[in-house]
Amino acid sequence: MEMTFRWYGSKFDTVTLEQIRQIPGVTGVITTLYDTTPGEVWTREAIHALKEEVEASGLHISGIESVNIHDAIKIGSPDREQYIDNYIETLKHLGEEDIHLVCYNFMPVFDWTRTELARVRPDGSTVLAYKQSAVDALVPEKMFESIAGDANGAILPGWEPERMAKVKELFDAYRDVDDEKLFANLNYFLERIMPVCNEYDIKMAIHPDDPAWSVFGLPKIIINKENILRMMKMVDDPHNGVTFCSGSYGTNLENDLPDMIRSLKGRIHFAHVRNLKFHSQQDFEEAAHLSSDGSFDMYEIMKALYDIGFDGPIRPDHGRMIWGEKAMPGYGLYDRALGATYLNGLWEAIDKSHKRGI
Repeated sequence: MEMTFRWYGSKFDTVTLEQIRQIPGVTGVITTLYDTTPGEVWTREAIHALKEEVEASGLHISGIESVNIHDAIKIGSPDREQYIDNYIETLKHLGEEDIHLVCYNFMPVFDWTRTELARVRPDGSTVLAYKQSAVDALVPEKMFESIAGDANGAILPGWEPERMAKVKELFDAYRDVDDEKLFANLNYFLERIMPVCNEYDIKMAIHPDDPAWSVFGLPKIIINKENILRMMKMVDDPHNGVTFCSGSYGTNLENDLPDMIRSLKGRIHFAHVRNLKFHSQQDFEEAAHLSSDGSFDMYEIMKALYDIGFDGPIRPDHGRMIWGEKAMPGYGLYDRALGATYLNGLWEAIDKSHKRGI
């Protein structure tokens, strides 16, 4: 595997490439053109400039997260054809620049949902958190307002102000989209893009819904083992794969994370490995990557990835805000750097134990 770090670009990220380069064992970044909009074609010139900037720091681009999908594609409206054509053009440009991994999601309206961006933990750190009762007390249009004050001035991915200004319109547009229609629209999208993925060897890695259940009545399909295996069979192409996010699938405590990993051998192209601490079934917060700080057995998650021969990029995810750092919630430097080092340590121990027959 390769240990990586998410980076939003020099205009948007408080973390620098120089800092990432100094994290032991981190060799690549997962990045994006953060100032593009869903449906827009990424020019080869812009991709090339981003690649040059990263490589000048001694790192490389391990993958893209994300090339966001326009709502017309998810809804299945008539204008989806143009947006799929644009997406295909972007994939071509990425392939021409020797970039071969794209993480994406197929979540309606909200890319992820949290009710708090800075819940204070007993040690004084602050974390992203979710409480179902808080969601139940809100109307969708007020969701962004309820958390925006703790964003530390950052533009949150999937929660861009111009998008949030159209939340009511988006809900109206998705009114007739249920789980089956969303599956059908995902199938249509994948069948359209697979030829270019095969031509340029681009691995598409779908990110699960977060949390792994319906919020505000919206359809959610990438939520469990049954559904993700259905998706793999639906378009049975090795370039149709998964971003295995332990924190997203893990929001549903019925999901057996190591078992899910083993069931997806050969189809996990990318992994987000993080820990959650549960207070009740639908009240949880992000934790340090250390197993004992949360509710997940991080050793078993990493061992499952090792056992299936996973050789793609892994990144630590959703760190705590510690040591007075001010950054995009979940995406500061310090705790994610600790997480990367911890995950690398687990991998080294698993690898050496295997080789020594222990």
